[in-house]
Amino acid sequence: MEEIAEYILNLLKENKAGYCEVRAEKVKSSAFVLKNSNLELGETSVNVGIGARYTINGSLGFLAVNDFNKEKIKELVEKSIRLTKKCQKKSDNVSFGESDINIQDYKVKQNINLESVDASDYLKTLNEVDNSIKDVDGRYFQLSSEVANKYFINSDGSKIKAEIPRVGVFYLLTLVEGSKSLNRKGELGMTGGFEVLNSFKLNERVVNEVNALKNTLNRGVKLKSEAMDVVCGPEVVGIAVHESGGHPYEADRICGRESAQAGESFLNKDYLGKQLGNEKVTIVDDPTIESGYGYFLYDDEGVKAKRKFLMKDGVVNDFLHNRETAVAMGMKNNGSARASDYNKEVLVRMSNTLMLPGDHEDEEIIKDVKKGVYIKNFMEWNIDDKRWQQKYVGSEAYLIEKGEIVKPVINPVLEITTPALYKAIDAIGKKIELHAGSCGKGEPMQGIPVSMGGPMIRLRNVHIK
Repeated sequence: MEEIAEYILNLLKENKAGYCEVRAEKVKSSAFVLKNSNLELGETSVNVGIGARYTINGSLGFLAVNDFNKEKIKELVEKSIRLTKKCQKKSDNVSFGESDINIQDYKVKQNINLESVDASDYLKTLNEVDNSIKDVDGRYFQLSSEVANKYFINSDGSKIKAEIPRVGVFYLLTLVEGSKSLNRKGELGMTGGFEVLNSFKLNERVVNEVNALKNTLNRGVKLKSEAMDVVCGPEVVGIAVHESGGHPYEADRICGRESAQAGESFLNKDYLGKQLGNEKVTIVDDPTIESGYGYFLYDDEGVKAKRKFLMKDGVVNDFLHNRETAVAMGMKNNGSARASDYNKEVLVRMSNTLMLPGDHEDEEIIKDVKKGVYIKNFMEWNIDDKRWQQKYVGSEAYLIEKGEIVKPVINPVLEITTPALYKAIDAIGKKIELHAGSCGKGEPMQGIPVSMGGPMIRLRNVHIK
């Protein structure tokens, strides 16, 4: 695979390409699905291929192969270059600017190597958690893992090898009592070997989820529409930060790339340095968090990863950039380019996005609420294309009166704009949680692993229904 990657890079150079980069990938993955005690899926697959991107006279070309026959590759490279040259009059000049030369070889440690784990181990885990809640009407569990080996080289001289293992769990629970029903979905994911499953405490987690659903079904009340304080748990903070504090900061959106490809954003360069939220609020995107589902040390353009302060003390501070958008906006590239597969283009993407902690204990945050609602986790969410107007529907939630949690609330709805959300925050907790997700973007759609989270927060006097 590495030899063929170097062969492709040399072919591109011989054909007078300007900047060139080659990404070779081998991904071994496993997935098992248990639905109401029945095995619905059990598979292991290997996906191997190479993608190459290059510029020639200001135009951008891309090709991908999974057949490593050198004669066929040579024909494909020459054909790709001919087609790219024909686009020169129709496309804007593309520049990737300058970047450091990075040479690195890194691996994520696995205490229990995923390649040594048998299918029976996956099934044992799923059966144990399923058996712990057999009285639940609808039970869906998916356990998946992958080991991604990547090899990146470019014409600048960078050469990066990486091995990143990931383990993920998705579950959907549906509880029915009489004519009433509630459901709860959850997603967990980390980098590492099979041992990371222990940190999920899956059995304990789903039992607690079911008990909360039962409590809400039996004792839950509906809120009337009014303004009150809202306390959000880390899972709710995570989805809000991801959707309204991460996506609108993606520079390809801001540069006006076709919305089907990148999405849109209410932000532009004029927002840099402007106050958008409470001074207590700082939001970062950090791919270097080792346990994060979106972990990497070098992005898919070979740029060294770093923590990016998107909002700092409530001020719009930075955008997420790849090499192309950094040049277009006259800013510094910060290593935010990712692709879901070797045969997809790299896009500006998030990694592990979170709100940084504050100085409040969780108990303090709730105690100082005369009347409000605590939304511990969410059932659904929605946000407009520009990432301005959004809605979050609570799953496990509770009424707060005089600083005390009183009773469960059925699906409270928070509808709010992005500036109103971050300006309403007046207290931020000390303890951070990260939750996993698969972030979608692009056409064709690219789903990539990410983490999102933060501490508990309090919003003062916002509309809830």
